[in-house]
Amino acid sequence: MKTLLRWLALTLVILALSNLMSSVTVNGFVAALTAALVLGLINTLLKPIITLIAFPINLLTFGLFTLVINAGLVLLAAAIVPGFIVAGFWSAVLFGFLLSIISPLISLVF
Repeated sequence: MKTLLRWLALTLVILALSNLMSSVTVNGFVAALTAALVLGLINTLLKPIITLIAFPINLLTFGLFTLVINAGLVLLAAAIVPGFIVAGFWSAVLFGFLLSIISPLISLVF
């Protein structure tokens, strides 16, 4: 039940961020729901592997390369999910940054 609530909350966050950012477009609730699912799966499965591989670069940049990793994963999700459109790299960086700030707050609530 908690997982469903987190998924719905992340969906609402994606919809809210798409309303705040003109460079991120979500075509409806189903697209946001799918984007939340895909982002969750990507962050669970791919992000630890990529972060481990990029550890030396992350170490040299004092962790700032994590923003690039997050942006790449957001762009990957946008490429997979129809109706979830991110205009460019810097939009993905901002979207990923905001999402990485809000997601732990959602986990604390649920």
